[in-house]
Amino acid sequence: MRLALQAPGPAHASRVPVRDTRAVEFESVESNLRDSFRVLAARASRGEVREFRGVSIASSGVTFQMFNAAFLSAPVESEQELERRVSLAEVHFEQRGLEWAYWLCDSWLDSRARRKVRQIFARHGLRLSVELPGMLCEQLLPPVRVLPPLEIRRVAGDQTREAFCALGSACFNVPLPWFREVFANAEVWNEFLGYVGYAGGEPVATAATVTGSGVVGVYNVCTLQDYRQRGYGEAVVRHALEQARLRHGIARSILQSTPAGLRLYERMGYRTVTSISVYAS
Repeated sequence: MRLALQAPGPAHASRVPVRDTRAVEFESVESNLRDSFRVLAARASRGEVREFRGVSIASSGVTFQMFNAAFLSAPVESEQELERRVSLAEVHFEQRGLEWAYWLCDSWLDSRARRKVRQIFARHGLRLSVELPGMLCEQLLPPVRVLPPLEIRRVAGDQTREAFCALGSACFNVPLPWFREVFANAEVWNEFLGYVGYAGGEPVATAATVTGSGVVGVYNVCTLQDYRQRGYGEAVVRHALEQARLRHGIARSILQSTPAGLRLYERMGYRTVTSISVYAS
């Protein structure tokens, strides 16, 4: 964590280190994101979690490359340093024969590295897949509308796991076997707390949380196409966050928003503090 320090001397004798609030905010987003991938990788049969200098690996060893992930874990102050960290991850995944992705918190990069980031990743066979606003909320605001009635079940058995996977597959346009490879493992759901919302007995929306790095991270928010714009997704997210608050006593939360969800999350009290770029093979 970065600290703003003053050299000791008469003019500054009474000063104390001042925490960089903006750094704390973006690091909450990126640290919890890495926590979520570690939970999944640690429970996968071919999973692997490793820490290198400036690089974190959290790989589930699966077909879906987004879950064979590398992350920056410290600031990057030059193009050459970013090149080294991408190369390090590339060697790791090539040795294992895995397709992979680099989840990049743009706030780690200085201006020099940021100017060349796409070219550097392209040299390693990675193309920009998606850019996601990294958002933080200290305390949820009340709903601006009455949310619809919804039966919300925690993911705990075969039926709810399958519903979670089927909804994720449909909403994120990912083959169902790929989604099952990540989320059908019962051990995942001890820390990766998932919820499925049912309308009229049919599963229509999901959300999940991972608590770590002092915040609750919200993940896998999706609603079936025919049920969108009705408040089902918001209802599941609010339920998931309330359950995390009751369990851990933490109200502060983070998420990575899709463009479609940005306005909703802003109404709920979230604000953008960084950007997450995903480069995939």
